Amino acid sequence: MLFRDTNAGYGLVTRLMHWVMAIGVVGLFALGLWMVTLSYYSPWYVTAPDIHRGVGMLLLFLLVLRFVWRLANPKLDDSELSPFERKASAVVHWGFYPLLLALMLSGYLISTSDGRPIDVFGWFSVPALIKNPGLETPAGEVHEILSYVTIAVVILHAAASFKHHFIDRSRILTRMWSGPPTN
Repeated sequence: MLFRDTNAGYGLVTRLMHWVMAIGVVGLFALGLWMVTLSYYSPWYVTAPDIHRGVGMLLLFLLVLRFVWRLANPKLDDSELSPFERKASAVVHWGFYPLLLALMLSGYLISTSDGRPIDVFGWFSVPALIKNPGLETPAGEVHEILSYVTIAVVILHAAASFKHHFIDRSRILTRMWSGPPTN
């Protein structure tokens, strides 16, 4: 079992980070949609946002780790893609980093604009670096827009991987699911 990436496929570390981030981003989107419908008297009114913030902070740390890991690993062979597909793939893959970073930072600003830190499941707190009451409203608007943009890009990314797998019969999806070939 390979931990690092090779030219032929993704290692275990990359694959784990990819799928944890994918599940986390989609899960936080669903949680966010649900939690904004909660009434003040719901038992989840405080708990759901706490979970959303805690998981969001963990994903922010994982995003930074994933970016560093990606820079330290070799580029995969993408010769089976057309020039347009190679360019589109690069834009989407590298575009995810600033998009997710902006999404997570806007969430951070929503939660810390009053000067209080974000508690991450009682394990540690992320301090408020900027105290600016009133910032939560514009940060919230940005966060909402970026969340919908992120889910749209996730859907595009998933659709492209399914297209490559089922129509083109390429190994692109397989590389992220099971890693490099063992032969």
